[in-house]
Amino acid sequence: MTTESRPPAPSTPSTAAPAGAPDPAAVRRRVAAATAVGNFVEWFDSGAYAIMSATIAGLFFPQYDKTAALLATWAVFAGGFVARPLGAAFFGRYGDRIGRNRMLALSVLFMSGSTLLIGLLPTYAALGVTAPLLLFLLRAVQGFSAGGEYTGASAFIMEYAPQGRRGRYASVVPLTVGLASVAGAMTGLLITSTLDAAALDRWGWRVPFLLAGPLGLIGLYLRTRIEDTPVFRAMERRRAVRRAPLREAWRLCRRQVLTLFGYSITNAIGYYLMSSYMIAYMSEEVGYTKSQALLANVVAMLAYSAACPPLAAASDRFGRRPMLLIACGGFAVATLPAFWLIGTGLGGALAGTSVLAVLDAVIGTSNVPAMVEMFPGQLRASGSAIGYTAAYVLFGGTAPFVATGLVSLGGSPLAPGFYLMGLAIVSGLVVLFSFRETVRLPLNRTTVLEK
Repeated sequence: MTTESRPPAPSTPSTAAPAGAPDPAAVRRRVAAATAVGNFVEWFDSGAYAIMSATIAGLFFPQYDKTAALLATWAVFAGGFVARPLGAAFFGRYGDRIGRNRMLALSVLFMSGSTLLIGLLPTYAALGVTAPLLLFLLRAVQGFSAGGEYTGASAFIMEYAPQGRRGRYASVVPLTVGLASVAGAMTGLLITSTLDAAALDRWGWRVPFLLAGPLGLIGLYLRTRIEDTPVFRAMERRRAVRRAPLREAWRLCRRQVLTLFGYSITNAIGYYLMSSYMIAYMSEEVGYTKSQALLANVVAMLAYSAACPPLAAASDRFGRRPMLLIACGGFAVATLPAFWLIGTGLGGALAGTSVLAVLDAVIGTSNVPAMVEMFPGQLRASGSAIGYTAAYVLFGGTAPFVATGLVSLGGSPLAPGFYLMGLAIVSGLVVLFSFRETVRLPLNRTTVLEK
């Protein structure tokens, strides 16, 4: 492999299809739909655990100490992230060797199957300690699947996207994550507000998990009906597909992997504090009812979803680097005021969580295209999976557990805000000194960026 100092000017794809060829715009719409539905399924399934976290704590762990039970629940949640590196290695290598589309079809099958089985699990009262062990195992399978989903879906849709609009197409990935969280929270809100405590414990908590079966079949159907990306097919024709892409990605793209890790830690912590931890935080630590906490989560995720398209367009126009710096600076400045607002009443909670949500959208809509663009085509799925997944394993999956522990040890509800603020400063320094602008780099290149 060689290095490049100046990327060639990207070509503009023709908008007119040859006679008898599929319409490129129609193909892109199908690709966007397959990416959106499949990604929605993945993250609705993953979010189902967080939605029912407080209920799961009471059903799968002994209740001699509520804080200990909740910590154990978050430990199992974090345990799902332990398998992510294995999933990232497996699916990243699979995506670079066999194809992006086959990788995504397999990942949605793993996720929906494991989530469905969680909905069928007996509880601690029936199985004793075996119940939380099985829960941990199935969470690990979920994590294994998620290890390749987000980065794989990002590469898949961007390798179909036209130059100059890649960020907007890529925004389908974080957008559907947000919509999946909204759907999950609405499901949780409906269940918790209509069922009494006995019905919720007996069968109501299972509903979000049991929905995984039919949703998974829909995602699998759509993904298997789209051929692989033009970039991957071109690599196959040129025989540029690597036999050991994972090893080569770490050897040749180490700086890009570490840079991606460095700024993704803020993306990971910010998202999981907002989407997963905040429900339990508001109900257990601040004193809101469970329904109020779920309502705040719905409003925040709607704000996140609504912000994704315009922020992605801004990323296409101004570049990935300025938007990443804005996000890190915003977290450094606004996190503590947002957490303070959350404790002032329901109106303040809605405003505070929405501020965090929009900042998550700023970093997420630039992170997705940046992590695809910074790697050459033959190492893209592997390189992006390593850096991004490592950040989510070490910081995203542990964020609810660390935040709960910080509040318990420090006695201050602002403790998670200090944690997020400090790491946002670290991420901002990584972007400032290590990140090279990627917005105009061609995705069909096979060269590694020089330092």
